[in-house]
Amino acid sequence: MISYHNKKFRSVSNPKNGEISSETIFHYQQNGNVVYAEYAGGKIVLGHLIALVDLNGCLDMHYHQINDKGELMTGKCFSTPEVLLDGRIRLYEKWGWTSGDKSEGELIIEEI
Repeated sequence: MISYHNKKFRSVSNPKNGEISSETIFHYQQNGNVVYAEYAGGKIVLGHLIALVDLNGCLDMHYHQINDKGELMTGKCFSTPEVLLDGRIRLYEKWGWTSGDKSEGELIIEEI
């Protein structure tokens, strides 16, 4: 199983309808099959996510964040991992807002 404990991630692709940017840093923690993270940077003042990780390292998560406009935004995401040649983790994420315009998007984040 992939361990996400104490790993930091940054976006390498930024969808137009999202708030994540390369300035957003995610700090992941893991306890068994529970993964959680705090994140901030760019348009994100503060965000949290909580996820269940399966045996393939995929994450089924929900998140909430406060943006630089003072809005509370919520969403869900499914992340599929790839272990890079140098051992870092890349996550391919399919996400959707559960607030606001309820749009969806895709994002790639990589371990830093």
